[in-house]
Amino acid sequence: MQKKVENILITGASSGIGEALAVYYAKHGAENLFLSGRNKERLDAVQQRCQEHGVKVYTKIIDVTEKENMQKWLEQCEQIAPLNLVVANAGVSTGEETSVNIFNTFNTNVMGVINTICPTVELYRKRNDENKIIAITSSIAGYHGLPSCPSYSATKACTKAYGEALRQQLNKENIQVNVICPGFVKSRITDKNTCPMPFFMSAEKAAEIIAKRIEKNVGLISFPWPMRFATWLLSILPNRLSDYIYAVLPHKV
Repeated sequence: MQKKVENILITGASSGIGEALAVYYAKHGAENLFLSGRNKERLDAVQQRCQEHGVKVYTKIIDVTEKENMQKWLEQCEQIAPLNLVVANAGVSTGEETSVNIFNTFNTNVMGVINTICPTVELYRKRNDENKIIAITSSIAGYHGLPSCPSYSATKACTKAYGEALRQQLNKENIQVNVICPGFVKSRITDKNTCPMPFFMSAEKAAEIIAKRIEKNVGLISFPWPMRFATWLLSILPNRLSDYIYAVLPHKV
């Protein structure tokens, strides 16, 4: 039976994939959107775009690393409308690998996901319906440690593994979990990239792929397939060979 996805919560919704998913669902039957971000101006603009399609939009300026505040916000949203889909999407790039930036990357990309998912699971367990979905935005960078972005790729490997395991664990409780591993998608993160970005795609195209595969309950939503294959292959090669390949690949400057 196809699940109804009417009440949707998305973190990191002020730009990139989060924004594009919000607009996609606003156009495709959502009734209530709960959107969070850290930039009020950008989040207000996303709210306005979504409201043009007749959906109710509730926004929240919040940092996903704030455990107690995230729990309170999720509970408040659940009281307004029973959540059908929660997308743990907020994330940051590291930039220069300083100790401060490394900590911020792990805190946001890992603990931010935990702070979103754990309260969601508890809320879902209190309901008997089957319209309960969790989606975690990881990255193709999570398939193997990347020398050009060690901290970022490590955090995405963590959330990928966590989501894949959680999918199996929560399946018996009728909670659907999908892990999203996109390649290079237009965003504020990729706007800063100086390295080549093969198979670069718009956030709108990525959002359409993600939403349709969530609807089909594809466990690992990884795209585009040539990049998925290449990163998977690198992950299974002997280290001596993968080290050589990484050494000759162009790096960020």
